[in-house]
Amino acid sequence: MKLVDAKKRAEELRKTINEHNHRYYVLHQPVISDFEFDILLNELQAIEKNFPELVTPDSPTMRVGSDVTEEFVQVEHVWPMLSLGNTYSPEEIVDFGERIKKTLGYEPEYVCELKYDGVSISLTYENGTLARAVTRGDGLAGDDVTANVRTIRSIPVTVSAKDLPSSFVMRGEIYLPHKGFEEMNAVRQSRGEPLFANPRNAAAGTLKLLDPRIVATRPLNCFLYYLLGDQLPSDNHYDNIMAARGWGFRTPDVMELCKGMDEVISFITSWEHERRKLPYDTDGVVVKVNSLAAQRLLGSTAKSPRWAIAYKYAAEQAVTELLSVDFQVGRTGNVTPVANLRPVLLAGTTVKRASLHNSDQIILLGLHYGDSVIIEKGGEIIPKIVGVDRERRSGQSGEVIFPDRCPECGTPLVRTEGEANHYCPNYLHCPPQITRRIIHFVSRKALDIEGLGEETVEMLWSKGLIHNVADLYDLRQEQLASLERLGDKSALNIITGLRGSLSAPWHRKLFALGIRHVGETVAKTIAAGFTDIDMLVEATEEQLAALPEIGPRISASIREYFSDKDNIEIIRRLKAAGMTFTGPAQQAKTAGPLSGKTIVVSGTFEGFSRDGIKAAIEAAGGKASASVSGSTSFIVAGRDMGPAKRAKALELGIPVLSEEEFVKMMKE
Repeated sequence: MKLVDAKKRAEELRKTINEHNHRYYVLHQPVISDFEFDILLNELQAIEKNFPELVTPDSPTMRVGSDVTEEFVQVEHVWPMLSLGNTYSPEEIVDFGERIKKTLGYEPEYVCELKYDGVSISLTYENGTLARAVTRGDGLAGDDVTANVRTIRSIPVTVSAKDLPSSFVMRGEIYLPHKGFEEMNAVRQSRGEPLFANPRNAAAGTLKLLDPRIVATRPLNCFLYYLLGDQLPSDNHYDNIMAARGWGFRTPDVMELCKGMDEVISFITSWEHERRKLPYDTDGVVVKVNSLAAQRLLGSTAKSPRWAIAYKYAAEQAVTELLSVDFQVGRTGNVTPVANLRPVLLAGTTVKRASLHNSDQIILLGLHYGDSVIIEKGGEIIPKIVGVDRERRSGQSGEVIFPDRCPECGTPLVRTEGEANHYCPNYLHCPPQITRRIIHFVSRKALDIEGLGEETVEMLWSKGLIHNVADLYDLRQEQLASLERLGDKSALNIITGLRGSLSAPWHRKLFALGIRHVGETVAKTIAAGFTDIDMLVEATEEQLAALPEIGPRISASIREYFSDKDNIEIIRRLKAAGMTFTGPAQQAKTAGPLSGKTIVVSGTFEGFSRDGIKAAIEAAGGKASASVSGSTSFIVAGRDMGPAKRAKALELGIPVLSEEEFVKMMKE
C-alpha cells in the first residue's frame, strides 16, 4: 500500500471507529458486533505500524494505552474546582431555595442531577481535541492524567459541531459500573490479589496508575455534567448540557429541569429508591440554579458555589458483631481505635473494619466486646459505628477500655487539654511513629523521593539500616542494591532522589519533618514568616502565634518539637548531608513596587507560565491570590480568563490588566 492510500484509509477507519465507539459507549446503541469492530481496529493498527508517520494523538488506537508516561505533573485549573455544600434533609433544601430567592428576588429554575460516586475530572478541549484531563486535586490545581483518560472510551478524544467553541472545559465524574467492578474483583480473586473495597476506590486508584495500558483494560466510564468557557452556546446550564450531548459527550442520563423547589423535592423523593436499580453508585442529588447570570450573581464562597448544593440520602445501615479493637499509632503519635467486625454486606461492599475515632467515641457508645453494633457508611464510603443494640448484649462481655499506655512501646499516653486524641510522646523510640514519620518524610507531598515507598522504608527499618530520617542520607548505593526486591537500578533511583531532595523548597522540608499540627498550608505560612530554620528554632510561642492562622496549639507544638535535643541533632545531620533549610528573604516580599497589593492571575499567558507570573508578582513584593475579593488590587488577565472572575471584577470595580499592560507596568 502506498503512503497516500494508507493515509486515506487510516482517516476513513478513524472516522468509522469513532462513530462506533460513540454508539457503543455513549448512546448504548451498537450496530456492529465486537468481532467486526476488532477487525476495523486491527486494520488501523496495522496501517499505523507500517506507516508510523500517520499516527495521530487522537487516533482510536491510542485508547489501548501507551507504555510511555511520566509521573503526574500538577496543572492549575483555569476555573477552580469547588466542592459542593452538603445537606441531609428536605427542610435544608427548602432553606437553600429560600436563600436563593431572597438574593435573586425571584424563584429561579433548577436542574436536578444524581450525585455520582466516582472521581471528579476536568477536560479541556482546544479546537475540538482533548488537550488536558486534570483531577480535582486541591481545587486550584490537580494531576494531569490525560494519557489515562484517553483510554476511557466514553470520553471523546475529538468532537466536532457547528456551534462548538474553540476552547472549553467539560467537567464530570469518572466511575466504575457495578458489573465492571465485580468482574475486576473476580479476576483479582482468581490471581490471589487483594480485592478492591468499592467501585469509587477502584476508579480513583485506576486513574492514578502510571501505565495507561493497565487503565485501558479496566471498564471505567464517565458522565459529563458541567460546561465552562467564554463562548458557551446558551445562557443556562440545562441547554448547555443538551448542546454538549449533541456534540457527542456522555451527559447525565438522569437530569430534570425543575420550575421551583416543589419539583426539586419531588425529584429527590422519587429517586431515593429508584437509584438502587441503576448500574452505578449514587449517593444523592445535585441541585443547581439553571441561569448562568443568576449563578454569577450568587457567586461562591472560598470552597463552594452558592448556586448549587448536594442532597445526600441517608446512609445504609447494617448490624454486625464487634470482635475486637486495634489501637493504632500514627506518625505523630496519635492513637486511633479501629473496630474489627464480623464481615457484613453494606451498600454493596463487605465491611470488616470501622474507625472509632477516639476514646470519647468509645465512651459515648458504651462499647463492649461482642456487642451487636449498628454500622453505616458516612457518605456511603467510610464505615463507622453509630450505635449499639444493648438488649442483645451478653452479661459476660467485657467493656472496651482505651489504653493508658502506648500499645507499641508502653509509654504512658498523653491527652492535651482541648484535644480529642491521646498520643504517645515517645517520639524517637516508638517503632510505628518512627517508620510512619520516615514514610511521611519521603512522601510525594513532602520530599517526593522516588523508590522509597512504604514497603521499602519498613524493610530498611527492619534490617536496622535506618532509625530516623537523617539515616537515609547515610545509605550507599551498593548497600541498597544488595537488598531483596531492589537491585542496581532501584538503588540508583533512591540515591538520586535523596540527593535531589536536599534542594527542595523550604516549606516542603518543614512539612516533611512531621511536626504535630503542621500540615502543608501551615508549613507554607511558617516558612514565609521564618525564612531560616535557625530563626524558627529560636522563635517564641508569641512570635509564632503572631503569624496568620497560627494559634496557641500549633505554636506550642512547634516549640515542643524544637525543644527536643534529639530533633535538633537530626536537623544538624540533615544540614551536614547538604540539606538547606532556608527560603526567599522576607524583605523581597515587602520592598518591591507591588508591596501591599493583592493580585489575582487568571487565564493563560504568552510570556509566563502561571507559576512564573505569580513568582514575578511575589518577587515584586505583591501577594498572588486565587480568588477575587474586595481586597484585590487588580487582576492580570491572560487568554481564557475565567468568566466568573471577570464578572466579579466588574461588580467590584477592580481593574483588569492584560499581560502586556502588566509587563509594561513592571518595567516602569
